[in-house]
Amino acid sequence: MNHETRGKAASGSMIVRVGLFSAIVGGLFVLFNKFTGTQASYPETEEAAAPGSPAYLPESTSGAIIHHQYFSLSYSEEHEQAEWVAYRLTREELNQPWSERVDNFRPDPKVRSGSATPDDYRRSGYDRGHLVPAADRAFSEQALDETFFMSNISPQAANFNKGIWRELEELARSWAKSNGELYIVSGPVLSMAPKGVIGENEVSVPAAYYKVLLDAKEPQVKGIGFVIPNEVSFEPLYKFAQPIDQVEAATGIDFFRGILPPGMEEEVESDLNIDFWEFSKSKFQERIEKWNNQ
Repeated sequence: MNHETRGKAASGSMIVRVGLFSAIVGGLFVLFNKFTGTQASYPETEEAAAPGSPAYLPESTSGAIIHHQYFSLSYSEEHEQAEWVAYRLTREELNQPWSERVDNFRPDPKVRSGSATPDDYRRSGYDRGHLVPAADRAFSEQALDETFFMSNISPQAANFNKGIWRELEELARSWAKSNGELYIVSGPVLSMAPKGVIGENEVSVPAAYYKVLLDAKEPQVKGIGFVIPNEVSFEPLYKFAQPIDQVEAATGIDFFRGILPPGMEEEVESDLNIDFWEFSKSKFQERIEKWNNQ
């Protein structure tokens, strides 16, 4: 055997040993979490797998995908905010006692180019609007705290944030409870010309926001999308509902591309049956009479 052959054999042997060691460590880690109930800590690199199944993540137009423990996002440096946030919301999470909210707004250290800061929003006239709602992650202090990274924040008109956007967030939680779980993607419509910019970092003020929701459980797989202007609204929420593929056309983002078989994905994303999603007349009335005036 010549030196080159011996080198290749040694290299191959080393690869096998490293692979076996990695597999053993990985298996022990999975077993440890399974039997101790410990929440897995997901990788933090942009190329790493997302929490849970990576299949529900949309495509990223910026290439800057960031994974936090309880949600993922794609950051737009141009607009200094996420183009989307994505996560799975379950009935079990929502049934947990809520942790106390602490408004710990701060820059996101995982944004390599530097995220927006709380100072960008001061005296701007716009709310620091959550994309992943704090209440959706209130089942643990860490999950709740992550929602206050500025990468999850976007400039929202006050009577939009406290009005129709709040109504949609509350309805999404109701739908997750009734369905058991939902995959949710939300963000600003950055394909539209912004209303302006705020702060030293020139954070774009979106003209509209979107939210898409998918119930991927058989036998009644269903989805719904919304695109809502960043302004006060006195319209019923269902008037903004549309098929997911229309939201894709408006945003230029491909949602749920890997979570459903291709044929089913096309069918679910092109269809919308409002009867599958229960809207609340009482929440609409409360928005019109109270929330819009806060």
